[in-house]
Amino acid sequence: MRWSSRRAEVVPSPNIWYYQADYELENRAQDSGGEIWRVLREECDWAGLDVLDVGCGDGFHLPHFAREARSVLGIEPHEPLVRDALKRVRGLANVDVRHGRAQRLPVRSASVNVVHARTAYFFGPGCEPGLAEAERVLRPGGVVLIVDLDVTSEPYGGWMRADLPQYDPAAVERFFARAGFGCRRVATEWRFATAADLEAVLKIEFSKPVAEQAIAKSLQRNGNRETDLTLPVGYRVHTRVKPTGLVLPGHSAASSDGAEDSSSSSPRMP
Repeated sequence: MRWSSRRAEVVPSPNIWYYQADYELENRAQDSGGEIWRVLREECDWAGLDVLDVGCGDGFHLPHFAREARSVLGIEPHEPLVRDALKRVRGLANVDVRHGRAQRLPVRSASVNVVHARTAYFFGPGCEPGLAEAERVLRPGGVVLIVDLDVTSEPYGGWMRADLPQYDPAAVERFFARAGFGCRRVATEWRFATAADLEAVLKIEFSKPVAEQAIAKSLQRNGNRETDLTLPVGYRVHTRVKPTGLVLPGHSAASSDGAEDSSSSSPRMP
């Protein structure tokens, strides 16, 4: 885990940038029951729409959107991941991937219906430039869908808090609420084929002492078996709809006053 700078244009991801194979294991383990996808669908049905995935990494989620969306565009700041994302979506005619940053999206204004970001860039105070860009590229009535980890949910949230003692989950929620977002908590289960896979993933997500504790607790929770292990992990889905008509001054869905919590930096999440 690392703290992200409010001023940095691009903050290196401490996991997927350096441990891509292990992060693939994590992506495959996450949300084994499809709860996040279910909530996202309830918030916005993207069938027949144009979807933008910000911070798409190596494109893991792009094919899922592509099954029903009219078009899908992934934006990723790390060029090696852009190349791998393009390989992943090769053969999908309605998907493209571009190199770019959340603060300066290489996308035309009012050109997409859905902006999706999953545990990437949008971690609370400091992400205002990216929120402004999301609003710019959305068509009226379009939806921003931000998925982040619920750091109040145990046991995963407790391990995160141990590594990130200055991170204030309540401040992050207040930030998004002031910015006009609704919030839904989602209980999910990660599922690993082997204990070795679980250990590899937890080692890239936490500092060594916290990872050792997390691994021990997780193995104990699973009866110390070697195959088919699970781990409960909580998420939050933040949702905001771009207005379709005039908005009164002071009531813009895009406005946010993050001054109160500007000292609460945001964590890099998986």
